[in-house]
Amino acid sequence: MPRILLVEDDKRLSQLIARGLMEHDLDVNFAYDGEKALELAALQHYDLIITDIILPFKNGLDFCRELKALKPDIPIIMLTALGTTDHKLEGFDSGADDYLTKPFEMRELIARIKVALKRSSQQSQNTTSLLQYEGIEMDLRLKTVRRSGTPIKLTPKEFNLMKFLLENPERVLSRFEIAEKVWETHFDTGTNFIDVYINYIRKKIDKDFDIKLIHTKAGMGFILKKGYEDHF
Repeated sequence: MPRILLVEDDKRLSQLIARGLMEHDLDVNFAYDGEKALELAALQHYDLIITDIILPFKNGLDFCRELKALKPDIPIIMLTALGTTDHKLEGFDSGADDYLTKPFEMRELIARIKVALKRSSQQSQNTTSLLQYEGIEMDLRLKTVRRSGTPIKLTPKEFNLMKFLLENPERVLSRFEIAEKVWETHFDTGTNFIDVYINYIRKKIDKDFDIKLIHTKAGMGFILKKGYEDHF
């Protein structure tokens, strides 16, 4: 039975969510503030964490950052009323693996939990610890990235996006495919999450190097390839 840590300061809402989770054979523990949540998550094993952003003592963003520094592989779903694009980007940048806004349907939360747990299980079984392409080296175990020996610091979500590109070199990846495989979701029409994050990693991976590797294919998506000409 997967163990879930639910971090929510509204005790009534917390009980309602927990009831829905337990109906799907999920074992739920509670924390009502960010400091207690970090203490529990650091000392005990949890398969997944669900957290609000607005919390007493330590907000959900800081909790997420500090926990990911300790346990980078634990999946975290942010469940919050803060639903703007900027809020979502901030959540992903702090290390969240998924982001669901209130009000929400329990079946959608359950579906996202199942996807996150499945991906976490697959990653733990992955025996390949090093991805490489044209001087880029990504160590999946140490969570490090280098290009030509130079360390590249990526946020957790940037790391996952770069990992997907490295797993699919020299192939055009559509925005839909990236959203589905990296975020396991479909963003509302008009949002530009993918373009924002591609721009983030392009600046870090390509900016200081003569040979550019991350390119845009107009109307189609993005490609990791040496010597490819951008078409905007």
